[in-house]
Amino acid sequence: MNIGIGVIGAGVMGADHVRIIAQEVARARVVAVCDQDLARAQSAATIAHGARAVTDPLALIADKDVQAVVIASPDATHADYALACIAAGKPVLCEKPLAPTSAECATIIAAEQALGRRLIQVGYMRRFDPGYTDMRRRFAEGDLGGALLLHCIHRNAVAPAWFSALMAITNALVHEIDITRWLLGGEIASIQILRGRATRSSAAADPLLAIMQMESGQVVDVEVFMNAGYGYDVRAELVCEKGTLTMAPPVHAELRHNGSQSFSFAQDWRPRFAAAYRRQMQAFVDSLETQQGMGASAWDGFVATAVAEAGVQAFEIRTPVKIELPPIPRLYSA
Repeated sequence: MNIGIGVIGAGVMGADHVRIIAQEVARARVVAVCDQDLARAQSAATIAHGARAVTDPLALIADKDVQAVVIASPDATHADYALACIAAGKPVLCEKPLAPTSAECATIIAAEQALGRRLIQVGYMRRFDPGYTDMRRRFAEGDLGGALLLHCIHRNAVAPAWFSALMAITNALVHEIDITRWLLGGEIASIQILRGRATRSSAAADPLLAIMQMESGQVVDVEVFMNAGYGYDVRAELVCEKGTLTMAPPVHAELRHNGSQSFSFAQDWRPRFAAAYRRQMQAFVDSLETQQGMGASAWDGFVATAVAEAGVQAFEIRTPVKIELPPIPRLYSA
C-alpha cells in the first residue's frame, strides 16, 4: 500500500520533493501540498495526480490521509511544524536546518525523547550521495588506516544579492559540518573561520575558509565560495595514513573536440545531488515501513546548528571557538 505524504512548502525544494515522490519513489504518494500561496501549491500538486492543494500546514499535519510529512517551508517555520508532527505522531522529513537555533532544536529533541521514538529525519541529503557513501564505505574497510585530514570544496556559481557571509556558514557550510561528522564518525571540537577578500560580485567576505578540528584530532578545511562563477562544484578528499580518497566532480558527458577535453558543471545543487535526493526520499519511505530511523536524526540536526552557531561566532570575533555539546541522549546513541 502506498504511504500518503503531505508536503509543506511548494517552493523550489518543496516542488522538487513532490516530483521525486510522484515519479521516482516506490510505495508512496503525495496526497496534499501546502503553501501560503495557493496558486503555487496548486502548481506543485498537479505534478502528483490527485493531490490536494491547501494553505493551512497544521490542517495538513492533522489530515487523516497524511501518514507522513515533508517540511520544505522557510527555515523559521521548521521547529513549529516538526513539533506539530511529533504531537500528531507522524514521521517527518525536515529540510535543513532542523531549526534556525540550537535552542529550538533542543525543544524538538525533548519532544521526541518524551515520545520515546524517532520521528524526525533531517534533510542532510549528502549522506545518500553515491560519492560520499562510497568514500565512507572505502574508509570503513580499514585498508587506508586512520583519517588525518579532510579537504572539502563547496562552490556555488552565483549567490543572490541578499546572501550574506553569515548565510554562507548557516546555509552552506552546515552541509559540510554534517557530512564531516558522518564520514569521520566523531564530533567537532573547534571551528575557525578565515575571511577571503570580497569579490567584485559580492560585498560579503567570499570565499570563506573554515578550519575545524575533530575531538579525535583530525583537521578539516572547507572552502565555501558562493560566487565561483563557473558552476556548482562540491567534492572532498580524505587523507589517511596509507593513502587518500578523492571525490572527482560528477561527469554526465565528457567532450573531446578541437584538441581539448571538457565537461560541464551544474548551475545549482539539484542536478549535482539528484541521486542523493531520490535515495534520501526512498530511505525515508522505507523507514516508515520498518519504523527504524534513517538518515540524519534530530540530534544530528541539533549538532549541525550548534556548530554553525559557533562558526558565526568565530567569524565575528575572528578567533577559533570551542564547541561544547551536551551528552547525546540515549534515543540517538545507537
